[in-house]
Amino acid sequence: MNILKNRNFLLLFIGRILTNIGDSLYAVAAMWLVYDLGGSTLYTGLAGFLSILPRIIQIFSGPLIDRVPLRGLLVYTQLIQAGLLLIVPAAHYMGFLTVGLVLTITPIMSTLNMWVYPAQMSALPKILDKKQLTQGNSLFTLAYQGIDVACNAISGGLIILLGAVSLYLWNAVGFFIGAVLFAQLHIHSASSSSNNDLTTSRETQVKDSTATSTSTDSFKSYMEDMRFGLRFLLGSPLARVLLGMIMINAVGGATFTVMPAFADSLGGAGIYGILLMAQACGSLLGALAAPYLKLEKFRLGVIYGVAFFVMGAAWALSVFTPWTWLVVLTYGLAWFPGGITNVIINTVIQKTIPQQHMATVFAASNGLSGIASPLGSLIGGSLGLLLASSSIIAGSGLIVLLIGVLWLLDPVTRKLPPPDRMDESLFAPLQSAAQERREQANPAAPPA
Repeated sequence: MNILKNRNFLLLFIGRILTNIGDSLYAVAAMWLVYDLGGSTLYTGLAGFLSILPRIIQIFSGPLIDRVPLRGLLVYTQLIQAGLLLIVPAAHYMGFLTVGLVLTITPIMSTLNMWVYPAQMSALPKILDKKQLTQGNSLFTLAYQGIDVACNAISGGLIILLGAVSLYLWNAVGFFIGAVLFAQLHIHSASSSSNNDLTTSRETQVKDSTATSTSTDSFKSYMEDMRFGLRFLLGSPLARVLLGMIMINAVGGATFTVMPAFADSLGGAGIYGILLMAQACGSLLGALAAPYLKLEKFRLGVIYGVAFFVMGAAWALSVFTPWTWLVVLTYGLAWFPGGITNVIINTVIQKTIPQQHMATVFAASNGLSGIASPLGSLIGGSLGLLLASSSIIAGSGLIVLLIGVLWLLDPVTRKLPPPDRMDESLFAPLQSAAQERREQANPAAPPA
C-alpha cells in the first residue's frame, strides 16, 4: 500500500474515516429520532427532503471551492458541524427537544457536508499521481462505505441501548478529531503547465482578476465558472447517464424515507440499522472489487446499463422474500453494482476534467445527480401514508431496472467509449466552444 506513504493522502484518508463515523451515525440517529418524535413517514419524508435539498447548492459551491484554500474549508466545516450536533443533546437535557429542532438542524448539517465532498475529491488529484487515482478513489469509497458498514451494524443497537440523542454527542467528537487532522494538510495548487490552453487561459484570468478586477468582475467570473461546470456535464456525452442518475436518486430518496417504517414492521431500530449496513456493505464490496474486475475495457454505457438492471431487479425483489435475513441479503446485494460504478465514474471525471476546475465539475455533477432526491423524499413520505412501505421500495427498484434497460437500448449511451480510453479529448468540442466564447467576450489585444 505505497499510496499510504503519501502523508497528505494519509491525513485526508484518516480524516475522512473519522468524520464518516460522525456522518454515518448521524444519518441513522437523525432519521430514527425524527420517526420516533413524529411517528409518521410524513416527518421522515420531510427530513429526507431537508437533508438532500442542499445537494442543489453544490451546483453553486464548486467555483467557490476552486477559489478558497481547501484545508481551511475542510477544517471549518467540521468544527461548525460539531457545534450544531451538540445542540441536540443540550436541548434534550434542558427538556425542549422537538422534532422541529431536529428538522431545523438537518438541512444546515447537510449544507455544510455538501462542501466537504467536492473539496476532498478536488484535493485528491492534487496530491496523487494520475496512475494512483483509481486506487485513491477506491480507498476513499472504502472509507465511506466501510464506515457505513461498521456504524450501521452497531447503530441500531446503540439507539436501543443509549438512545439516538447520545449518538449526536459522539458524532460531534468525530467531527472535532477530523478537523484536527485536516488542519495538518498541505495541498498545493496544480501547475498551469499541466493543463490545456483553455485551462491556462482561465487560470490566468482568475489570477489577474484577484489583483485588478472589481467585485462585479469577480461575480461575473464566478458565474462563468459555474456555467463552465454545467456545460461540461449537460453538453457532454455523459449527459444521458446523468439524466438517468437524477431519476435513480429520486427513487433512492423515496426508499430512504420509508425505510424506518419498513424496518419497524420487521422488528424495529435494530433491523433499520442492519438494512442500512447491508446497503453500505454491498456498495463497499462493489468499490473494492472495481479495480480487479477490469471493467475499464468495456464501454461505459454498457457497464451502467447492466449494473443498474441488476441493481433494480434485486432492489425490487428484496421486499418480497419471506425471511428477514433474505430481505437484508438481497437488498444489500442490490447495491453491489452501484459501488462499482461510483469508482468508475469518479475516475472518469478526474481523468477528463482540467484539475483547476475539478471541484466545479464535481460539484455540478453531484448537485445535478441529486437534484430530484428532495422531491423523491417528499413523494415517498406522502405515499407512505397511503401505501405499504414495501410497495414503495419495490416500485423504486422497478424504476431503476427500467433506467438500466433504457441505457442499454439508447445508442448514444451504449456507444460511450471504455473508461480506460477516456481523457480530456472526450470534452474537446466543449473546450473549443468555451474558448471561442471567452475570446469573443474578451478579445485579445492586437500584437504590438
